[in-house]
Amino acid sequence: MKRRPITYSKNIFIPVTNVCRNKCAYCGFRRPAEHKDAFLMTEDEVISILKRGAEAGCTEAMFAFGESPQDNPEFEKRFGKQLKEAGFENTIEYTAHLCRLALDCGLLPHVNGGVLSFDELQMLAPLNASMGLMLETTANVPAHKDCPGKVPAARLEMIENAGQLGMPFTTGILIGIGETRNDWIQSLLEIQKLHDKYGHIQEIILQNYTPNSGQANPIFDLRPPSKEDMVDLIVLTKNTLTPDISIQVAPNLMSPLELIQYGVTDLGGISPVTIDYINPESAWPEIEGLTNLLNSKGYEFKERLPVHPQFVKKGRYGSETKELIEKLADADGYRKI
Repeated sequence: MKRRPITYSKNIFIPVTNVCRNKCAYCGFRRPAEHKDAFLMTEDEVISILKRGAEAGCTEAMFAFGESPQDNPEFEKRFGKQLKEAGFENTIEYTAHLCRLALDCGLLPHVNGGVLSFDELQMLAPLNASMGLMLETTANVPAHKDCPGKVPAARLEMIENAGQLGMPFTTGILIGIGETRNDWIQSLLEIQKLHDKYGHIQEIILQNYTPNSGQANPIFDLRPPSKEDMVDLIVLTKNTLTPDISIQVAPNLMSPLELIQYGVTDLGGISPVTIDYINPESAWPEIEGLTNLLNSKGYEFKERLPVHPQFVKKGRYGSETKELIEKLADADGYRKI
C-alpha cells in the first residue's frame, strides 16, 4: 500500500532586519529602529549563514524581515549609512542582492518581507523560487492596531499582484488573535478566489498563535488555539480549498502527528542550521527523528524544494532560479536524492 506523502523543505532562516512599520500585539520579533536589539544583517553575516546552509544540504534560503522598515526615520539614521556603503538605496534592493548571493551558494530564495509594492515584487520575483505573505485574517482585529500593513485589502492586493506575475505563492491564516470562526471561513474563501483567478497559491499555512516572552502587548484578545480549534480549521480548509493547495502546519508550534490525519499535507521549512526567529522559543524538530516517526505511522516524509512539485514540473518559478531548480529537482519535482 502506497504511503501518503507529507512534504517539507530543508531551509535556513535569514532575518534581514527586525525593524518593522507594524506593531502587532503578538509579535516578539519586531524591534523599533532605535532599540538596542534592532539590526540590519550585514552581507558577511548573511554569507556565513548561506554557507552553513549549503554545507548542511539545505535548498531554501528564506528571507523574512520587518515590513517597510524605512518608514521609520530612525531606521535611516541608524542603518541608512550601512545600506549606502554597501551600494543600496533600500532594503528591497539589498534583499535582491542577498537573493543573488543565495543562488551563488546553491540555495533557492524565498522572500517573505510583508506587503511589497508591485514594483518591489517585480524586482524580487525573478530571483525567487517562490514568495510568501501571510494573509493572517480578513478581520480587523484589535491586535492589528497601528499596523498599516495588516489591513486585509493591502495584503490581498499583494497576493493578487504575485498572481499577475505568475509567482508561486505561500500564504496562510493565523488564529487566536481575536478573529472568529466565520473570519477563518472568509479568509479561506478570499484565498481560493485569488487561486481560482491565477492558479498561483502553492500552500496555505495554518498557524496557531503561540505566546512568547518578547510579545509586544499582551493586553489584547489573544488566545492560543486548542488542538480542537486546529482540527476544525484543517477540516474547514480541506473542504474549502482545492486539493492542489498544500495544507501546512508548523511542526515546532504543535505536534504534527496529531494533525496530519485530518488533512495536513506539508510541514513547511525545517532548519537544521537556524532557529525560527519569529517563534524563537519553539525549537525545530530534528528532521531524522520526524522522518522515523512519520514513516512508522505509515506516512512518507518527502523533501521538496521551496517551490512545490507541480510548479517545478510546469517550469513556473523565478527566471533566474531555473538552472538551480533543474539541478536540484527530480523528475517528479521533488528534491533529487
